[in-house]
Amino acid sequence: MPGTIAADQVSYADLYARWEQGNWRATEIDFATDREQWEHSFTDIDRRGALWTYSLFFHGEDSVADNLSPFIDAAPREEQKYFLATQQVDEARHAVLFARFLREVAGAGADVGAALAHTSPELTWGFRKVFDRLDRMGDELRKDRSKPRLAQAITLYHVVIEASLAQPGQHFIEDGLGRRDLLPGLRDGIGHVARDEQRHIGFGVKMIADLCREDPDCEPAIAELLREVLPFTAAVFVPPGWDERYVTNFGFTLEDVFAQGAESMEARLRAAGSAE
Repeated sequence: MPGTIAADQVSYADLYARWEQGNWRATEIDFATDREQWEHSFTDIDRRGALWTYSLFFHGEDSVADNLSPFIDAAPREEQKYFLATQQVDEARHAVLFARFLREVAGAGADVGAALAHTSPELTWGFRKVFDRLDRMGDELRKDRSKPRLAQAITLYHVVIEASLAQPGQHFIEDGLGRRDLLPGLRDGIGHVARDEQRHIGFGVKMIADLCREDPDCEPAIAELLREVLPFTAAVFVPPGWDERYVTNFGFTLEDVFAQGAESMEARLRAAGSAE
């Protein structure tokens, strides 16, 4: 691994400070126009595609919020623990945003638990495989807090899930809705989510770089994790029945999503010094 890499350009203290500066309230997003447009501006296939997409994000945010505690326990430095604690707050806030939209706009359940149950059938095989692995990773990290295991966990959470799946999806949601001037409340919320995720990914890249410097066993552990999970990631965004209208109605293709996800992952691993 090279001596100076992109990950060295930010500190954990700076990442924490950015969290304090970027706080926002999911409970104050106004969905009044979103409700009106959902009923009168969306076609049936628009609603089905949107429900499918936003359900993936809702369940994803709920899962990552649930699974972050063992990461905090395993982090070797206090500054890392502090940042991860802020990230757990962020993930819960993201879940609240999507829960509110799905309940108040799409009519998916009366509370968070009901919304999760209502939208569970929307989850793809690939999504379930990736997030089942995240569940198991949390259990493994509770038993093994070694740096190679933590490097695998950070790679799965921050690079695979956040950088290669969530971030491209957020970009296409914002772009697709913005092009048609739809769902201003959700677009506002997604903008906040995307900024949070950018900060999280920056942390993950820096932590992977530090862990790999400190323990040479981290890089082969990361490679092993990627070989295990990458076959599932392309299947996360395969729509029901391979009906591409679920995404093309919003102005992009499945190939666009897959390409941006792969490019994002490669860029983050390179920034961490793990893709040279």
